[in-house]
Amino acid sequence: MSPIENSENLRVGTIDFISPDEIKVLLDIEVPNDVTLNTGVPRSFPRINGYVLFSCENGYLVGQINWITIERSQYPKRRGIQDFGIIDLPFPLRIISVNPLGVLRNSYDYNDGKTIYQFSRGIDIFPTVGDPAYLPTEEQLKAIIENGENRRVKIGTSPLCGNAEVSVNPDKLFGRHVAVLGNTGSGKSCSVAGLIRWSIEAVGKDSNSRFIILDPNGEYSECFSDFKNVKRYAVELDNEKEINQLKVPLWLWNTDEWIAFTQAGGKAQKPTLVQALRTVREGLSHIDLGEEYKTKNFLKTIYQITVLEIKNGNPWGGFRKAKSFLELLEKWNESVVENDSFSQLENNAIRNLKNQIDSLKEQRTGNYVNYNFSTVEANNVKDLINNAYIAFGGSEKDFLPIDESIPLPFTGEMFLSSIESNAALMGTSEYVETMRMRVQTLLSDKHLKPVISYEADYTLEQWLEDYICPKTEDSSAITIIDLSLLPSEMTHIIASVIARMTLESLQRYRKVNNGKTLPTTIVMEEAHTFIKRYNDDTETYSASSTCAKIFEKIAREGRKFGLGLVLSSQRPSELSPTVLSQCNTFLLHRISNDRDQELVHRLVPDNLRGLLRDLPSLPSRNGILLGWAAEMPIMVQMNHLPEEKRPKSNDPEYWKYWTENKEKVDWKTIANDWQDKDFKEPSVNIEKQDEQNDN
Repeated sequence: MSPIENSENLRVGTIDFISPDEIKVLLDIEVPNDVTLNTGVPRSFPRINGYVLFSCENGYLVGQINWITIERSQYPKRRGIQDFGIIDLPFPLRIISVNPLGVLRNSYDYNDGKTIYQFSRGIDIFPTVGDPAYLPTEEQLKAIIENGENRRVKIGTSPLCGNAEVSVNPDKLFGRHVAVLGNTGSGKSCSVAGLIRWSIEAVGKDSNSRFIILDPNGEYSECFSDFKNVKRYAVELDNEKEINQLKVPLWLWNTDEWIAFTQAGGKAQKPTLVQALRTVREGLSHIDLGEEYKTKNFLKTIYQITVLEIKNGNPWGGFRKAKSFLELLEKWNESVVENDSFSQLENNAIRNLKNQIDSLKEQRTGNYVNYNFSTVEANNVKDLINNAYIAFGGSEKDFLPIDESIPLPFTGEMFLSSIESNAALMGTSEYVETMRMRVQTLLSDKHLKPVISYEADYTLEQWLEDYICPKTEDSSAITIIDLSLLPSEMTHIIASVIARMTLESLQRYRKVNNGKTLPTTIVMEEAHTFIKRYNDDTETYSASSTCAKIFEKIAREGRKFGLGLVLSSQRPSELSPTVLSQCNTFLLHRISNDRDQELVHRLVPDNLRGLLRDLPSLPSRNGILLGWAAEMPIMVQMNHLPEEKRPKSNDPEYWKYWTENKEKVDWKTIANDWQDKDFKEPSVNIEKQDEQNDN
């Protein structure tokens, strides 16, 4: 069969209307309603979201079917009718609306003797009215779907294109963030697990991939048990299941995370908290030293406070502020005392400082006192404190601003003591009681203690090796972090710390390694819980907004440092717009909520939104791939995952439980585990105790 004859067999209609974003095709009467065989392969036609071709220079214009309708015609319009004497009855005409997508160019490979097709988005030349429309061949369909370079990871097949393989470029998929969106039960968790698994399998044994999975529901614990270098962490240690103890010690938390947890606010709590962090991060290496170090550290602290007071103009700021500054000096005067163990130089420096404070106090006694200080007096106090600090071995370099968020180790007890001491120094003790109680409650929580506690032999280096990248030659790793047993507020804080530490570690890796990156991917399940919309205008810090902000930073800047995001969510309308806008690839499963549908409709060009009308009715495992990793939006049926490799998110089997399950629930074990593993029942029965009381 000649190419012209073959082309004629593929013809299905003619162009009746054309515009830049829509082409209407009048189908030939002879075209079958459901299945066509003239291409050699049975194929459904016409079909919503299927493809048709139009001839153009050097190839074909590719269009996607948007809708199909019937127009009642008064006259028959059949091709090939020669006998005009025959009376024909009116025949319905079928019309399809087609969205133009791009151009399928063809070239001939003389070596193989085959025609090569290559698809590209964008249209430079349109056909005209009356031009024929054709069905694509199997080869042409595969060229449309499988187009693009470095498509190394197969994720599924396209049911609309003869089950052509759908593969993606991992650089585009993970490098510019991907969002997997869909209702509960639509298959999004399996898709996320599949993207990780298929990517690693595509590389083979020598994979250097790194995935960090933040799992709030404990679904991924067994998904990758057949892979090596899989590390699992949970709130509770389980040696039998090879689940390690989750460790996110307090000293890893930065200032924002501490403010969010303590809910520090106002002009008293935040400065006290920041100063407490600075003090405690400097002091761990000296915790066992005596009075000399304590005095030295005290002098350094009050010097920093004095500088801040002068900067704010408090010593000459009127009655209230000036009197408060005087009260600070009086408290300091009581705390700084001479000691026989100090050197003569040190005692002399202390004496000079105390004499100056006493002199300033005497000048402000009696009636009608002007508490304002002159700049000379305030600076003189500052200089005397500085001289005393230097006499104790300090240096002016020590007063350079220190980053209170730098991950230097400290214990929880030291931090609590630092809050109390700095509050006393700054005169804010009455304002920080609530903040102090929250820290104290955190330290006394037996369930959280293994997660946040300080261990002398556990270093920052060890934490980075455990959670981000091992030091071995085989540096591939999947880190699964089960957050399911953490309290809600702590879940946000822990997720924020892990995500931030990952970003900052990769930033420093790039700095140390002359611009090289360490490609890593953070997978965030239930992203709508951790990356929620928040009010940008409020000054209050909350755990959820702090968590959302760090993921927004990763979404904006992570690509430069080799950090990608995989977000999974059933409520895209509740996600942070900043994060969603930075996701360049979307895998959309079944979405039924109107607000969520409206949001995802804005993700695609106007002429391709017809494909998204399938979202409410998509079966499980089916989705629409669009964005940077897809040359054009594609309907894809994801590869099958065996039952044992799926996340544990199956629907509950109510009927099976109702009819077959005869087991009794052991609430005692659950209650004991919930309250405390070492929980013991009271020795006296409550009912017997009541009887004794009645008697």
